[in-house]
Amino acid sequence: MSHVKKYIPGITLSGAIAAAAFLISDLLPAGILGGTLLALMIGMLLNPLIGSNEAVEAGINWSSKRILRTGIILAGITLSFSQVIQAGKYALILMVFTLATSFGVGYLCKKVFKINWKLASLLSVSTAICGGTAVATLGPAIRAKNRDIAYAISATFIFDIITVIAFPWIGRLLGLGDTGYGLWIGTAVNDTSSVVAAGYAFSDAAGVLATIVKLTRTLFIVPVVLIFSWIYAKKEVDSQAAEKVELAKIFPWFILGFLAVVAIRSVGLVPESLVPGIVFLSKFFLSMALAAIGLKTSLREVAGVGIKPMIAGVIIDTSVVFVSLFAQAGILHYLK
Repeated sequence: MSHVKKYIPGITLSGAIAAAAFLISDLLPAGILGGTLLALMIGMLLNPLIGSNEAVEAGINWSSKRILRTGIILAGITLSFSQVIQAGKYALILMVFTLATSFGVGYLCKKVFKINWKLASLLSVSTAICGGTAVATLGPAIRAKNRDIAYAISATFIFDIITVIAFPWIGRLLGLGDTGYGLWIGTAVNDTSSVVAAGYAFSDAAGVLATIVKLTRTLFIVPVVLIFSWIYAKKEVDSQAAEKVELAKIFPWFILGFLAVVAIRSVGLVPESLVPGIVFLSKFFLSMALAAIGLKTSLREVAGVGIKPMIAGVIIDTSVVFVSLFAQAGILHYLK
């Protein structure tokens, strides 16, 4: 019992921060600040006061790992394999362009700005897949530092605000239709809440398509995490002159839980009435985990990363925006 008790203060604190973040988020305009980002920011602000307290250390560490994985697994309830089919093969083709751009430009930025490969990968995956959730998923798989995880999540914040405010206006200025705009937003905007806000600000039809395309992108977490887990292990082997990589040791097993939940949703075993509650629980657990990561990360440490990774993040985001815009225009023109 005493073994369990040592975790309670840290878990309770992480949960309280997540709850406060959700309450604050509800008071703000939709899509401006999600609960997960707010939880991370509050945790970082409290780091100087609480972060080094031994009474909460065990629970904070447990929340940043176990609760994070639980939240990721439950996030699979937002997806079904039928959604990939609904999104259409042209949406999947479009994602090939944006994924290649995100990781390609990210690699170039790593070389030009001399950013460590883990932070560059987190910045790329944030843009390529689904913002903070992708960063929180990949970070532990490649043993990224908490400061790099926090930095990568924060780097997309300003860009997401701009997308919510400016993209509906830009879409109308460019004369985009519901399908073109929905594809553009669904593949070019990072966080799910920002996709929903920017999509529905244009039209309901665009919002629905953008959301489906965005959720389809989330499925790419699985191969991306597997690939980068192998890259991480390979780099560790090369640096330590160790034995060959063993898949069982580097495999992120919680991904199987994520896929299992997607499969359960796909075959209709979960009543639709329960889905909203599970979605909320997933987001709350992710917020708790990011609150814990924030509590372990100081603002000074994040600021010490420097401006170059932030510039790299802007370049990656902007590149994907333009590639997505031109690619969807070309695809839709070809299909006419």
